[in-house]
Amino acid sequence: MSQQNKDWSASQYLKFEKERTQPARDLLSHVPLTAPKRIIDLGCGPANSTAVLAQQYPTATITGLDSSPDMIKRAKQVLPDRDFHVADLSTYTPDAATPVDLFFSNAVFQWLKADDRIAVIKRLLQPQQTGAVFALQVPHNLNEPSHLLMRETAADGPWAGKLADVQRDGFQSPQELEVSVFETSYYHSLESHEAVVEWVKGTGLRPFLDPLDDGEKEGFLKDYLRRLRAVYPVSIDGRVLLKYPRLFMVAVK
Repeated sequence: MSQQNKDWSASQYLKFEKERTQPARDLLSHVPLTAPKRIIDLGCGPANSTAVLAQQYPTATITGLDSSPDMIKRAKQVLPDRDFHVADLSTYTPDAATPVDLFFSNAVFQWLKADDRIAVIKRLLQPQQTGAVFALQVPHNLNEPSHLLMRETAADGPWAGKLADVQRDGFQSPQELEVSVFETSYYHSLESHEAVVEWVKGTGLRPFLDPLDDGEKEGFLKDYLRRLRAVYPVSIDGRVLLKYPRLFMVAVK
């Protein structure tokens, strides 16, 4: 459920569907609910996380939300029997007539401003019944080379002026709730440095590329790739290992 102006690409995101879905499975394994009746998948993307929820809770009413029309279009094709809507996380409010047992969010809240994140969680969770759960996972990789080099590339080129304000805040957790927070680092074996670029083009690199024209994008990506090659070694099998830390939070009202 991105807050970006330009639409997301479901096909770009799904180039690494298996790797992007595993954190949703890991997050769900920590949800302390056996039979929730109503679930909201916040930032459902192309329904890869919704499918995980549907498999675990087949009788639950599940609604998937995303701000990207392209993601919602793909989600409806993947799970036509589920309910999907284009919606903005910063303003969305569920129907108060039916309690929500689980809010589930796979890699979305990092796109909200730091001051808005806790406010959104509280706004959605506080009206719900005791025992309602808010489970989320976000990338925790701003200090990884893949993301440090994005900012380095942005600051060192003819596009520097356009990208001067591109930034993302770290993540904090609400202390007023019963919260479990943990971190997991995934190590993704990718076929090349170009594959690392393709990975981040679907998510973290978008704020740097969206403001640029085609020529600038080409130059940025070429320079970024050069920097990646200098930092990520090629393994003995010829592949590149991408470390990808993620932060998990499960809050129970």
